[in-house]
Amino acid sequence: MTVYLVGAGPGDPGLLTVRGRELVESADALVYDRLADPRIVALAPPSAEMVYAGKRPGDHAMTQEAINARLLELGGRHERVVRLKGGDPFIFGRGGEEALALAGAGIPFEVVPGISSAYAVPAYAGIPVTQRGSAAQVTFVTGHEDPSKPDSDLDWASLAATPGTLVFLMGVGALAANAARLIEHGMPPDTPAAVISNGTRPAQRTVVAPLAGIARAAEGMRPPAITLVGAVAALHEQLAWYERRPLHGKRVVVTRARAQASGLAARLEALGAEVVQAPAIRIEPLPFAPPDLAAYDIVVVTSGNGVDLLLPGDVRALHGTRVAAIGPATVAALRARGIVADVVPPEAVSESLLAALGDVGGRRVLVATAEGAREVLPDGLRERGARVDVLPLYRTVPEPVSADAVRGADLVTFTSSSTVTNLVAALRDGGLDGLAAASIGPVTSATLRECGVEPLVEADPHDVEGLLDAVLRALA
Repeated sequence: MTVYLVGAGPGDPGLLTVRGRELVESADALVYDRLADPRIVALAPPSAEMVYAGKRPGDHAMTQEAINARLLELGGRHERVVRLKGGDPFIFGRGGEEALALAGAGIPFEVVPGISSAYAVPAYAGIPVTQRGSAAQVTFVTGHEDPSKPDSDLDWASLAATPGTLVFLMGVGALAANAARLIEHGMPPDTPAAVISNGTRPAQRTVVAPLAGIARAAEGMRPPAITLVGAVAALHEQLAWYERRPLHGKRVVVTRARAQASGLAARLEALGAEVVQAPAIRIEPLPFAPPDLAAYDIVVVTSGNGVDLLLPGDVRALHGTRVAAIGPATVAALRARGIVADVVPPEAVSESLLAALGDVGGRRVLVATAEGAREVLPDGLRERGARVDVLPLYRTVPEPVSADAVRGADLVTFTSSSTVTNLVAALRDGGLDGLAAASIGPVTSATLRECGVEPLVEADPHDVEGLLDAVLRALA
């Protein structure tokens, strides 16, 4: 049995170390802090015992002594206990105290360092903590000392005279007092200073001002925040990159099924958005007898889900059969199985595929689709003389959605009619009233209008790439 003191990094899940991720994903028990990003906490197995040990000023879920005791207790009955701490466990993280408690009890432990907010947060704000010619050294300082101590452990005169960069972790509540102490002990009032709140997260905000005015400039900024003092703070204006991404500060809701949402969510996050995953549907496979694909002249698949279910293995049965696909995701799913679609319509709708297929008189056609899908395609094929079999492979099932997760967002993305109707059902009272909606295409837009919502923007082309472009048009 081992207790692992794991640094979760400053917030951005992409900054979690490979070793840290391995341990979280295999933990028998997880003890996590307030600053551990929920997306990192969610990596723990469903079977893991979860213990919240978060602290905020004046509100501690557990005291440090209680945390130490809980680690000893968990370490005595689990093989792998992960203590997940924001930033790095040994940089103002009290990880040393927890390690001492474990060592004293004879419980094996390991330390997995994390990327510290002390340098990662300034980097996300475009502020290098060292810079040739202006900052040859950096000093990390706690900005929040134990309030029960009669005197400060910090040598303010030395800090005020220290060249280079000072980085105060925590302590945004003591910002005015700390700035005043530095000036009182000789630091020039016009020294550049910066406060960065929610560093490396979608809500990151940076203010830069002279030391004498930094407390006023940062009024209203709340923890987690760090304060940086030194000439390098002035580089923020030139080097800021994170907060200049086109969707920074925007909250975008993704309603598509969770299994499909990760790609869209990741693209939106890369553009700076705060993404809320509120899947209004999930995909539920249906039982079906595998068809004899060689008996058909044309096989039509309408989604990547359909490809996965219809062609789970050997695809040689398609030899000599024309394959038609609606949408680039379907084309990509076929290509992953070594199949190049013979017919791909210019628009990802059934009407466009009908036109692209041309003369189908007398042909046997299989349409592999979702239960309850529109009848436009099979009906149109029959009208043109085709012999059509429709094979429902899956159904979309409503998922519960929190109204708080959706309302108040800058934009809600809809990738199918089912995401619209199921979200309306989930929200109940008020439906989609007041929502700013981005639609993937005309069919989804029509469903939105039926529900009383005029889409703010519609994708063109009608696919995920087009939806991303539409979101940028609407919000950037």
